[in-house]
Amino acid sequence: MADSHGNTPAAWTGVIIAFIGFCVSGAFMVLDNPLGFWAGLIVAALGGVVGLAMRAAGMGMKPKVAKA
Repeated sequence: MADSHGNTPAAWTGVIIAFIGFCVSGAFMVLDNPLGFWAGLIVAALGGVVGLAMRAAGMGMKPKVAKA
């Protein structure tokens, strides 16, 4: 069983940015605005990039040491 479910600043930031992007994309889809829809998807993808960058900067989960 997992000890952590990604409760790190990197995970939270990436998920919040992606959530905002999906909300923007969904709103513009309903409003029939393709440019806004694609812009929202780009923001959602940037959430993943930001999360990975923050993890690389040391704000993600620390590597587990194998127990003997």
